Amino acid sequence: MIDIGKDAPDFELPSNELTPEGKPGKKIKLSDYRGKKNVVLAFYPLDFSPVCSTEHGCLREDIAKLDAVDAQVLGVSVDSAWTHQAFAKSLGISYPLLADFHPKGSVAEKYGLYEAEKGITSRATVIVDKNGKVAWAANHGLGTARDDNAIIDALKKLG
Repeated sequence: MIDIGKDAPDFELPSNELTPEGKPGKKIKLSDYRGKKNVVLAFYPLDFSPVCSTEHGCLREDIAKLDAVDAQVLGVSVDSAWTHQAFAKSLGISYPLLADFHPKGSVAEKYGLYEAEKGITSRATVIVDKNGKVAWAANHGLGTARDDNAIIDALKKLG
């Protein structure tokens, strides 16, 4: 897993958000948030799996608390932008879900979070501060949902 204090690898991925043509796939670039917001990269294995569905519901419920600490949540998994669109719609998710789809897991791999033998992303959280540095990171394990309170506490320390 990536070390705290390192520069966060920049990336640009398609998302569940709509392009001007009305299709999912609007590109989102990590460095676009530099100097503006802290970013919570919520890496997760797969849309519609039981733990992922539960934890995204929790993130959705805590979005006001995350906004209050000046954070942008970006979900990242190996699913496609189309699958992300359906998943976000089914759960009422307002933050972008990014498709680390092709080459599969390439962004997760840069963060040390791609589980190649399983073909999925680890369940992990990486907080990237406004300067583009990794400020906090935790690998939660595949069967364990992330703790939003720990994430919010880490964000509060960033100011």
